[in-house]
Amino acid sequence: MACYIFGAGSFYGLPRRPTPQDYVIAADGGWLACEKAGVEPQLLLGDFDSLGAVPAFPCTERFPVEKDDTDMMLAIKRGLALGHREFHIYGGLGGRRSDHSVANLQALAYLARRGAEGWLYGDGERYTAIYNRSMTFPARSEGILSVFCWGGDAEGVSICGAQYSMEDGTLVADLPLAVSNHFCGDAVTVSVRSGCLVLCLRGEE
Repeated sequence: MACYIFGAGSFYGLPRRPTPQDYVIAADGGWLACEKAGVEPQLLLGDFDSLGAVPAFPCTERFPVEKDDTDMMLAIKRGLALGHREFHIYGGLGGRRSDHSVANLQALAYLARRGAEGWLYGDGERYTAIYNRSMTFPARSEGILSVFCWGGDAEGVSICGAQYSMEDGTLVADLPLAVSNHFCGDAVTVSVRSGCLVLCLRGEE
């Protein structure tokens, strides 16, 4: 069972659709993305500055505009509090607010540091984060994988199975060293001994 969150950013479609067993949260303007996708959320929350009005929906929570958390973070924290450890986030990239795109990449790191797995979907791409662990992607004949250090130096970084390999290396936040690696027919494993990495996959089947 996973938690699906719809935000107010650009909605590029629904490559993975929630099942009846999953929990769906619409964060403010994410209500419109849910309508477009034909998905009914279990919860609608936010300050509703994006929608401009509160829809007539029975399970709604309204928050003040002046608050510490973004609407997306409110939804993520609610999902964690409900016990979810797998998150799929739509409407979290693009749009007119690039600052919220960066904030949602931070949210992936927030999830990773708490033992959860988050996926942030964009236009033909998806992001995730890992913290002090490894992740393996199935073999593909093509596709791009970019790896970014997120936070303090990431040590003990290994990339195995891709066109360009790394073994027990170090990635830092101010040097994009592992951008645009390529799948070439093998499964690819990315691991980090100490630190947080944000991973971007493009050109998936």
